[in-house]
Amino acid sequence: MAVLLCLGALGCVRAPVSEGGGDVDEWTSSGPEEEEEEEVAEAESSVPIQALPAPPRASNFLVLGGGSERSSNEIALEKNVLFFQRTLQTLGLAPSSATVYFANGNDGEATVRYLGEGSRVLFKAPEVPHLKGAATLEHFLDWVEQSARGSPQQPVFIYFTGHGGMNGRNLNNNHLALWDSDSLTVRAFGLFLGRLPSTTPVVTMMSQCYAGSFANFIYQDANPRRPVVAQPRCGFFATVEYRPSVGCTPEVDEADYRDYSSSFFAGLAGVSRTGMAVASADYDGDGRVSYAEAHAFAKVDGETTDLPISTSEAWLQRRVRMKELRRLLSTPILEVSRTGRPEQRYVVESLVRRLHYVAGRSWLENVEASPPKTETQEADVWRLRMELLNIGMEQKVRASGGSQALAVLERLLQCEGGSWNTRPGVLPAPETVPAVESTAR
Repeated sequence: MAVLLCLGALGCVRAPVSEGGGDVDEWTSSGPEEEEEEEVAEAESSVPIQALPAPPRASNFLVLGGGSERSSNEIALEKNVLFFQRTLQTLGLAPSSATVYFANGNDGEATVRYLGEGSRVLFKAPEVPHLKGAATLEHFLDWVEQSARGSPQQPVFIYFTGHGGMNGRNLNNNHLALWDSDSLTVRAFGLFLGRLPSTTPVVTMMSQCYAGSFANFIYQDANPRRPVVAQPRCGFFATVEYRPSVGCTPEVDEADYRDYSSSFFAGLAGVSRTGMAVASADYDGDGRVSYAEAHAFAKVDGETTDLPISTSEAWLQRRVRMKELRRLLSTPILEVSRTGRPEQRYVVESLVRRLHYVAGRSWLENVEASPPKTETQEADVWRLRMELLNIGMEQKVRASGGSQALAVLERLLQCEGGSWNTRPGVLPAPETVPAVESTAR
């Protein structure tokens, strides 16, 4: 049976190391580079963390997309950008309001790779409305500088749909692959965003391989042993830092797409990429779908091998020690999930049903009784494990009385509770945002 990738030797405390369900001890093992809790607390105490006045409503949008070269510039990446633009319009925002840089931009070169009749590989020029230019490092920096000058206080939402590279020597500092062999590391990403005012909230959603590494952009120098930066930052990532993601395909039919972007934006707007209504992700019933709720929707909607993660979840999971790990995974699932937020309980309940688990038993007891048989089932088992740890560790932080750690957690959750600055019931004038391109059908 195929198994989840594991890089435990590189210090990934969340990577499973079992095969065929294996020994339960293997499923609860921790990586070799556990930080001491005292070190984490000391780093956090050196930076005052200010609460946000309210969850941020993004009004400054940036999209970076495409492969780094013709051979990796799959049509699914272009279609992701088009779906993003349709999502803006669904939520009452003009597609032209987002700055979009994609692949080679507007030079007319045929770089978008897709499959034609008989699975023949073909290429076409990018066909993205309101495309501003190529997805290069220079253009990203231009956008940062323009935002700092022209709209410095507007909350930011950055969407990246492309390819990512893994840094085998430091998984905390993976990179984005930009056009023409440009790259952008987590550390550089965070440093460049520091040119925006320290009060400007920044939210990012990334769907590339090894994307979870970018959760570290909340720290100085992308180093989890250093303090959290003053600027409010948070993000949502298709998968953890040691795993490739799904979704980069030259296939044209969007009905076959099963990836994090598809699910996240469907959850956010209530409409799938094929134009079908989906179940509401407003799990707390406040009349608004937050980023965190869209993220929860994606965890259950996408039956893939991805392991979606957010900044707060990465921050919490980094604090897990063996004692808490065994306690939470040995406690009945129902008991752990009771203290979760509505979107967390939705994830747990949905995965328990899908796996045919018994909520009155612990995660470990369920795995022993019904070990996963496929890669997708293994991913569901691991997503459930991650969600239980998220819930349990949040409760531990809240009960510990540590004011600085609680301040960090609260601001991360505030940031993740944000949404787009939409006006309910008000739609912009229609704009041409095609569901499919005129060249590749």
